[in-house]
Amino acid sequence: MQQNNIYIAFYKGQKTGKSLSAIWARFCDWLTRKTTKGKYSHCEIVCRTKEGDYHCFSASVRDGGVRYKRMSLDLDKWDFVPIDLDKRYLDYFYNGVKGQDYDWLGAIGVVLKWRQSANKWFCSEFCAAALGFNQSWRFSPNDLYIVCKRMAEDL
Repeated sequence: MQQNNIYIAFYKGQKTGKSLSAIWARFCDWLTRKTTKGKYSHCEIVCRTKEGDYHCFSASVRDGGVRYKRMSLDLDKWDFVPIDLDKRYLDYFYNGVKGQDYDWLGAIGVVLKWRQSANKWFCSEFCAAALGFNQSWRFSPNDLYIVCKRMAEDL
């Protein structure tokens, strides 16, 4: 893994459990993968801590929008791609949008190609915007993985 310890983590796992929320999460993950033609259903910008867990920045359905969480990530469920992103800029960007709602229509719009809300976010849109990509609303987690993987080859 790279020196500055900042990555985009792409979720390829499946939520376990038999609760209604776990079943709903699995369905949403499956639907995202199916409609975006790839193995990823979510992404986060992550910064590895000295303790081995991660500071995670994203927009999450499960958390209702843009949020930061400190989490341990099961490496069997996530693929990590190194990115060239200054942590100070990430904090600045995050502070400008934290707490904004999840963009359901924008996430659907990735497939249907319609514009999203300016004050709502979905995961790959948040990550792409933090990286400075134009039209970040056009990126699904699977689209973003392809672009970031190519960029990582140049790091």
